[in-house]
Amino acid sequence: MVSPLEQEPEVQQALAKLIDLLSEHESIKEFKKIQAKAVQNEHLKELEAAIKAAQKDAVQYAHYNKPEAEKQAIERINALNKEYAEHPLVIAYREKLIEADELLQYVTSNLQRQVNQSIEEEN
Repeated sequence: MVSPLEQEPEVQQALAKLIDLLSEHESIKEFKKIQAKAVQNEHLKELEAAIKAAQKDAVQYAHYNKPEAEKQAIERINALNKEYAEHPLVIAYREKLIEADELLQYVTSNLQRQVNQSIEEEN
């Protein structure tokens, strides 16, 4: 079901303008650039695949009641997760994600405050 606000052209134009403005903000641009690098990085893809494989192994070992093999698989998962988390692109991605999120939180809270003030002034 489409909300009444989605049918108003003025609201749609204002939303489109806000999205354009946000996409041109430096922190959003930097986030998108780092995100693209991280997604295309072969080493990170290999790490993700290795983590998934080790997780499947751990589940299978648990299912077949092989605690020692499961323990080794979990240790491998932890080592791979640590390597992934410490990768420079992942660190940069997380930093830029926090910056972008802070910008969006700032915009959202200001919009909410202004809407609330407008409503209070009308009453």
